[in-house]
Amino acid sequence: MTAGGGSAASGALGGSAGFGPDDDTPVFVISVAAQLAGMHAQTLRQYDRIGLVSPSRTRGGGRRYSGRDVALLRDVQRLSQEEGVSLAGIRRILELENQVGALRARLAEVTAALEAANARTLPGSRVFAAGTRGEIVSLRPGERGPRLLSRSTALVVWRSGR
Repeated sequence: MTAGGGSAASGALGGSAGFGPDDDTPVFVISVAAQLAGMHAQTLRQYDRIGLVSPSRTRGGGRRYSGRDVALLRDVQRLSQEEGVSLAGIRRILELENQVGALRARLAEVTAALEAANARTLPGSRVFAAGTRGEIVSLRPGERGPRLLSRSTALVVWRSGR
């Protein structure tokens, strides 16, 4: 989890072996998570304080790390030690990964909505584009008009009265 409690995407970071990107169940206490990530528990506390990797909390306030959190800790360590990325840089990378994940999810929603709208096109429906000189071109749903109609602003959907 990252600042704000959201899980980081594992795209460019690449999930670490042993934990799936959907393993969000908070099960590891800090000492176990630190051992699994190859870090000191104090490092995990620092990452939590600065909002880099924020685990779930128990009712008593104890930290509980998920498999995704441990994989993220491993990626943070790799970026820091092997790639020489600062903690501020790592935070930015995680933010961008989260944005990419959100944009991919939104794209999937819009694509599904567009496919559903195209599926609802009734048999006998036709789409026409009208050019600035009055020329009319029949189009398929979702298709753009030819280049010569690029300045056209008129689009007509015709449905037969059947």
